[in-house]
Amino acid sequence: MAEYEITTYFSNEGTRNEVRMRVVNQLAKETPGKGKGDDASRYKYFVETINDGRRVYLRRPANLHYGFDFVVHVEDTNFNIDGRKRTNPKHDDIIEDLEKKYNEDKLKYQQLYELMEKVYLCQDIDSCSYEFIDFSDGFSVDMILKVLKWLFIEQDIRYWNYSGRDMLWKGICSINHN
Repeated sequence: MAEYEITTYFSNEGTRNEVRMRVVNQLAKETPGKGKGDDASRYKYFVETINDGRRVYLRRPANLHYGFDFVVHVEDTNFNIDGRKRTNPKHDDIIEDLEKKYNEDKLKYQQLYELMEKVYLCQDIDSCSYEFIDFSDGFSVDMILKVLKWLFIEQDIRYWNYSGRDMLWKGICSINHN
């Protein structure tokens, strides 16, 4: 079977469950596969466009094939500078980048933190609210916010009956307390 590519948008507004269910309902429309390997159905959902034109996409099924699980990727991005190219950010990649931003400029980081909190609280944010927040190194603020939205949603789906997005959020909150 071929890989299906879908370009779509999901609002981050609402409760955790409302946001999660918008995504789950879309994924439930997928055509089932007919087996493993080439017989599996595969999907790539383009869900965000970063200001520089790169796109954030979700790849399904995820490596472990758990239900509605997906992996978040960013086109033309290597999150593993010291090794084999990896277009999917890990939580540690984001946390390390945020720590550098915090150490570079605590006031700018506070502005970024307030925007990340809005994403965590399931609120849409407009790019005008962060277009002047920039740091000399690391990932763009635009990419961080758009990737976090999807990492939070992924965690809410994967850990449906547990803490979901709180695991990543606690890591982000620990930066302010180092």
